[in-house]
Amino acid sequence: MSVGLVLVAHSAMLADGTAELARQMAPDVELRCAAGDPDGGLGTSLPRVQDALSAALAAADGVVVLADLGSAVLTVESALELDPELPPRVRLVSAPFVEGAVAAAVTAQQGAGLDAVAEAAESAVLSIGPEPVLQLVQAPGSGTADSPAVVGTRASGEAIPVPDPTSSGDADQVSVTVEVRNPLGLHARPAAVVARSVADLGVPVTINGADATSVLQLMSLGTSAGDVVTIAARGPDAEAAAAVVAGLVQGGFGEL
Repeated sequence: MSVGLVLVAHSAMLADGTAELARQMAPDVELRCAAGDPDGGLGTSLPRVQDALSAALAAADGVVVLADLGSAVLTVESALELDPELPPRVRLVSAPFVEGAVAAAVTAQQGAGLDAVAEAAESAVLSIGPEPVLQLVQAPGSGTADSPAVVGTRASGEAIPVPDPTSSGDADQVSVTVEVRNPLGLHARPAAVVARSVADLGVPVTINGADATSVLQLMSLGTSAGDVVTIAARGPDAEAAAAVVAGLVQGGFGEL
């Protein structure tokens, strides 16, 4: 199921800026803005909301709507009341506007359903791109004594070796401790890179206990260069997943 977003705000600049940020994290998500009054001033417009909903639903199976202030909420509710076909496919959420939009967009990018995307928006409590610059060149376990396995390369061309996993006592659980190397740590762009990568791997992974598929949780760790983090994964492919995420962290996300 594909899920799009509609941002309803009193200010076109606010909506456009939030949309720009969300698109950097989730480039494939359908995202529409309905902001400002018909004269170009501050306010909301029912026709603009209706047009944005129609356009988003033409490209997605469902839509999550975020509104900045009370009157914007009332405008969205009016649009839903006027068209009985909208409510089954639309979720108006109570969420912080910027944080909720980013969290919802990243979750939608991962292919989650309407309810999950709405929940991600409503669970957003912190502020929070491009694909990973690291190139996976050998799978963990594929190296030899003379040529150890690597998970990627840094911008300098230096190979990043697979860190030695530590068993947790469960055959399907491993953990790896690595040092954060990029100056700003898991800020917005790296957090989105990790979240999308882990979602693609399909393996449960945490970093210092935070869900590695959640941009907001990763950013809440407040990491910076020199911090040591523990990457834990579980499942049949746990070792490979932990190694991939460790490679991303050790490579500095291309920011070195």
